[in-house]
Amino acid sequence: MGFWKALFGGTEETPEQQEAGRKQRNFELLKYDGVKAAKMGQLDYAVKCYREALKLNDDPEVHDYLAQALVRLSQFEEALAELQILAGQAPDNQNVLMQMAHVAYLMEDYDRMAELCQQLQAMAPESAAACYLGAQAALGHHQPAEAVSLLTRAIGLRDDYAEAYLLRGRTWLTMGQLEQAAADAQWLSDSVGDQEDVMVLSGRVAVARGQVKEALAICDHVLEQVNPFCTEALRLRAHVRQELGDTEGAAEDMARLREQDPELPQEDIEQQVRQAYSAANPLGL
Repeated sequence: MGFWKALFGGTEETPEQQEAGRKQRNFELLKYDGVKAAKMGQLDYAVKCYREALKLNDDPEVHDYLAQALVRLSQFEEALAELQILAGQAPDNQNVLMQMAHVAYLMEDYDRMAELCQQLQAMAPESAAACYLGAQAALGHHQPAEAVSLLTRAIGLRDDYAEAYLLRGRTWLTMGQLEQAAADAQWLSDSVGDQEDVMVLSGRVAVARGQVKEALAICDHVLEQVNPFCTEALRLRAHVRQELGDTEGAAEDMARLREQDPELPQEDIEQQVRQAYSAANPLGL
């Protein structure tokens, strides 16, 4: 090999270069195997590959992949640690802070989430997504008025922000602001159509307005035409049927809820049904 390199003007690789090449090949192999494993749902193996790859090369993309896999495994603190490394490497990266805020939300760590959202809003005051995350943190702190303010700002920045309309509509409803909730539900119905979360919101608004039969029709449509396994529609319909005197139908819905979660005790199902109706009836109508 050395003869041919000398003949054609090449240079022999040093041992250091050979070792560096070997490490790079191993790094790329581990990274590729991790990505492939993650796509196949083999998350534990993917995490192992990513961690081994990082021992060879402190690569930001692998930190990102590792954080995503850890989130899917519900290993949130470890995911945050990886994202913190990325934030240290790129402190102005808004996407990393948003990922961190989302993980904090999954952990129900609303203090940490609020702090991250404040950083985001200072960094990007015109970011609708930052306002939305801030609203989620505010709701975690039981501050619905603050959440509505942030969601309204998010919608002002992005007038087609369906997720913000949905969360604002739900929040209006819990505050007993039925007309505002109905307006958001109507915008969503016009813009999104037959989406189960939107229709459940419309059903809850109908119940809160005393339009129980209309709410029943909405729940029937969700469960018969959109998603027969929609637990929120089942919970709401169970109580609507009970209110209409259809105790047999309510019992059937509660039985279906139990089938979908066999480990859930009967009393918990009944409590969830009451909570669904309470959420739809913030004023006790």
